[in-house]
Amino acid sequence: MTTYTPPAVWDFNAINMGGKFGGTNRPTAGARHEYILPKGDKPYQLYSLNTPNGVKVNIILEELKALGLLDFDAYKIDIVAGDQFGTDFVSINPNSKIPALIDRSGDEPVNIFESGAILLHLAQKYNKFLPTDTAKHAEVLSWLMWQMGSAPFVGGGFGHFYAYAPEPVEYAINRYTMETKRQLDVLNQHLASREYVASDEYTVADMAIYPWYGWLILGKLYIGEHYNAARFLNVDEYPHVQKWANNIANKETVKKAESLVLQPLTK
Repeated sequence: MTTYTPPAVWDFNAINMGGKFGGTNRPTAGARHEYILPKGDKPYQLYSLNTPNGVKVNIILEELKALGLLDFDAYKIDIVAGDQFGTDFVSINPNSKIPALIDRSGDEPVNIFESGAILLHLAQKYNKFLPTDTAKHAEVLSWLMWQMGSAPFVGGGFGHFYAYAPEPVEYAINRYTMETKRQLDVLNQHLASREYVASDEYTVADMAIYPWYGWLILGKLYIGEHYNAARFLNVDEYPHVQKWANNIANKETVKKAESLVLQPLTK
């Protein structure tokens, strides 16, 4: 067994990260190159990628578009190529993560980053998918924040070490698999007696949770030549999550959101 002793002071220049995202990761923030993002003529400008966090925002935009409340342009941010470190993108999101949205529907443009913040901004602005009843509103916010706080263990933890790390680390895979299955069990028990996650209606909580846990259950996340997360996690143990996920997946707006064509940036 390989042993590792952490140094007294960690030095980025002394390590070799490797893995799928090893070439883009750095311990510093900020822009790395000049780039002016394209802008269309629609009221909303989305800069994103069709990852789970990106598709959350795709869903609410497609839902509101289907209701005739807004329209948007969508551009692809290639996070492997480092598009998220361009000057214009960093001016919208200093954290250099997708998705990022510019709301130009008012007198002055408004920049919003973090998928949960974008969901809340749009839901509150158009008074859709977020109940006004105090108890139901609180329940939706609770589950939305559950997703925001829990999914990093699934993505940065389980998904990274199971699918993307340069070599398998048994302890890390076991640690994050256990936590991911615990979270799936939380959802499965909760959904045993309800159609939607919160407030007995389709809300931003479902939109946020589906692209992570729904995709995982439906075999759409962490699938490759040498790994299959749905099989590895034995997702048949979570029938109530499967039923809920299939219900969300069958919505026409969700299908559009998952297949949304993002315009490539001009290099």
